[in-house]
Amino acid sequence: MNILETDRLILRRWRESDRAAFARMNADTRVMEFLPGVLSREESDRLIERIEKHFDAHGFGLCAAELRADHACIGFVGLAVPSFQAAFTPCVEIGWRLAAEYWGKGLATEGAQAVARYAFDTLGQTGALRELVSFTVPENMRSRRVMEKLGMTHDAADDFEHPALAMGHALRRHVLYRLRRTT
Repeated sequence: MNILETDRLILRRWRESDRAAFARMNADTRVMEFLPGVLSREESDRLIERIEKHFDAHGFGLCAAELRADHACIGFVGLAVPSFQAAFTPCVEIGWRLAAEYWGKGLATEGAQAVARYAFDTLGQTGALRELVSFTVPENMRSRRVMEKLGMTHDAADDFEHPALAMGHALRRHVLYRLRRTT
């Protein structure tokens, strides 16, 4: 089932055939530079399983991002409910992770714009979903640019220490961006 389509992307639930490409991406040190570490094939497969359980529990999740041109799985774009507690939780996060060869082409922004519209127009029809958040380490300028292109705003007062990372971990400090529903 396709959840969303853009000019260049199909955002959908995960398939067994996505696992190898997803594992290659998660083993790439460039892709995982601002995450705690690369993932083994088994860890990558477990991540897909967790994403699928999230879809079942919440009715939305991190969609497999498929290129319309050649049907390659290039990563994910979607929504998630963070499993940790922080000052801004509970919340819904918009996020993305693409294979490095697809960076710099506007694909993350294109997919995230469609996901944000879907979140506010479809999931938030009752008005209950009033805001999306996104977060990363301060040095992750590629993701921060996507956040800014989405119209998300950053207030340094919202920055936080990620509770899933140990005290003193180089990636513990995170910046938080917000996108509020306008209507």
